[in-house]
Amino acid sequence: MNRRIAVKVLTAASTGPFFAFSKTQQANLLFLCSDQHQTAAAGCYGHDQVKTPHIDEIAADGVRFSRAYCQAPVCVPSRGSIVTGNYPSKHGAKILQDPLPNEARTAGHFFKDRGYATAAIGKMHFVDESRRHGFDHRINASDHAARLTKQELQALRKDQGAAGGTSGLPSKMPERLFRDTYYAEEAVRFLRAHSDKPFCLWASFFMPHTPLTPHRKYWDLYEGMRLRLPERSDHELEGGFHGHLARAQERGWYGQTDEQLHEAIRGYYGNISQMDANVGRVFDTLRELGLDKNTVVVYTSDHGEMAGAHRMWTKHNMYEQSVNVPLIVRMPERLEAGKLREHIVEQVDLLPTLAELCGFPAPQELDGRSFAPSLRGGRFAAKETAYSEYYFCRRVFTADDRFVGKPPILMVRSDRWKLNYLSWERSELFDLAKDPGEFHNAIDDPGNAGIVKELTAIAERNYRR
Repeated sequence: MNRRIAVKVLTAASTGPFFAFSKTQQANLLFLCSDQHQTAAAGCYGHDQVKTPHIDEIAADGVRFSRAYCQAPVCVPSRGSIVTGNYPSKHGAKILQDPLPNEARTAGHFFKDRGYATAAIGKMHFVDESRRHGFDHRINASDHAARLTKQELQALRKDQGAAGGTSGLPSKMPERLFRDTYYAEEAVRFLRAHSDKPFCLWASFFMPHTPLTPHRKYWDLYEGMRLRLPERSDHELEGGFHGHLARAQERGWYGQTDEQLHEAIRGYYGNISQMDANVGRVFDTLRELGLDKNTVVVYTSDHGEMAGAHRMWTKHNMYEQSVNVPLIVRMPERLEAGKLREHIVEQVDLLPTLAELCGFPAPQELDGRSFAPSLRGGRFAAKETAYSEYYFCRRVFTADDRFVGKPPILMVRSDRWKLNYLSWERSELFDLAKDPGEFHNAIDDPGNAGIVKELTAIAERNYRR
């Protein structure tokens, strides 16, 4: 990247009209969101072991992005950024325990105000689930629990209760008892009930989030396969922020053997395939009803998953496995079907983009901006950097909360460079052209002071104290 950040203009062949609907017809929106899906772990992103046939099918008719970034590598603030189009320091839900504020304007409000039936089904992570945030129809974990018997609920909690568990093994539960099965059923029910009016349906699944305990049939998909393991060294995390090393050691991840890691990855891939099957149930219903001809479909995840890379699991860091997310957009006319976009986009860009794709002016004063022209194959001023924030979460980052209350990690990622800026600690700089695995912290290397200064200025400009 040049020392001076510039705007990159992308041009593609087609610049013609996007939708050709009648004046009375509005495009619907189906937003499919998973939890903790690493971008690389999907067939449409080139993985030849993990099985994601339904997501791959959506991608074959859509546009997928290889450099899409979440705005926080943890559920609550990331999801807040997706639905509001603003960074966490602006929308206010910064850590896992923060409810999205009542005054936050969301995609639910935006589409409801324009006559859409709005629904949020599944894991939205609003924290205070009495707040609907513009979504008229709301289904969450308490609704799932209410449909189970006391014995079923106890058995499911024992089977699926270890939210941070990273030991891969098959579940003992029937598939009908999983939360995501219920969420898919309810999303299908909503589609059937609202096939004659414009709708905004946010279908949000829990998987492939830990525990790594998929239903037996998805575990068995990987029977006998020797799964590839991420590259690891005996000196992981020693050259950067020491909190990551402390966390990995405390959680028992650092000493995970190759065989333990293999079984954990098998469980993770099983979770992905189970989530993919539920995505397929919803998308297949959309097509069965003929609604795909007038519906913008999005698939993404709130953040990624380390899956053993750098001897870590889950997220709470700025490595690519955590902050890079899958993003696929399928349009009714299937423009640019099957194309890959390699320019940078952020999840805060989704709300203004989806507004434009559905025929409305994008909301103003957001941190995000529309990338709809890129989806149409037209001229597009691509972002030069992606930005993300991580605030240290209580009772989650380390057991003693030693970092809680410290200023956040601020990430700025350009085409070549990534800065993980800590105002109170040694920061990290990675040259992604030479070191795509992010193994060498180049913060002190000769000649890098200028890029550090430039990216730090961007981080501080985006961050609202």
